[in-house]
Amino acid sequence: MKNRLIGSGVEKERFVADFRALDCFTFLDYVESLRKSYDFSDNLIKTRYKNSKVDFLLRKHFFSDWTYEDDNGDRNAEDITEYLTEHTNTIQKELNQKADGGTYIAGLPIVSRKISYIPGDSIDGSVVNNLENGDYIGIYTNIAGLDVTHTGIFIRGKNGPVYRNASSLSNNMKVVDTPFLEYVQGKPGIVVYRAL
Repeated sequence: MKNRLIGSGVEKERFVADFRALDCFTFLDYVESLRKSYDFSDNLIKTRYKNSKVDFLLRKHFFSDWTYEDDNGDRNAEDITEYLTEHTNTIQKELNQKADGGTYIAGLPIVSRKISYIPGDSIDGSVVNNLENGDYIGIYTNIAGLDVTHTGIFIRGKNGPVYRNASSLSNNMKVVDTPFLEYVQGKPGIVVYRAL
């Protein structure tokens, strides 16, 4: 799969919006920006980058970046995970720091952050009843230095709740709807954000 974003520690960040190809994070970037549709490009920059500055090191690389205000006082969403059930866990993570002490993204600082999640075996009908159409769902990971491994959107479909996500599975490579409880079954947990 080709890169959906252009920029790295050695290559200057370029602003990219390409609806012909996307991954799970650019899918959420686009949906959140279209939700505020008066100016898509400006909203995409505001959604994707801290302080609305197109710069690789200011890109919101972690899902939890969406819930923290930047210097302009902007944030994308509110973390509602703890309000959905009493069965939540909160863990301190050092984002961008690998288990061996290295970093995932050179030049990006290590950020100490508390991540709340609902463990996979606690996701049931009562949790689903507390979710709203359009809630952003991250699949929590136990991997050191990361908060989630995948993102998508909760939708109440005509055949029941689904997880709408940009699937990178070789048999998909497109936006798909998967029955929600089926998708999250066996996952370490979910992180739930609600758009502001």
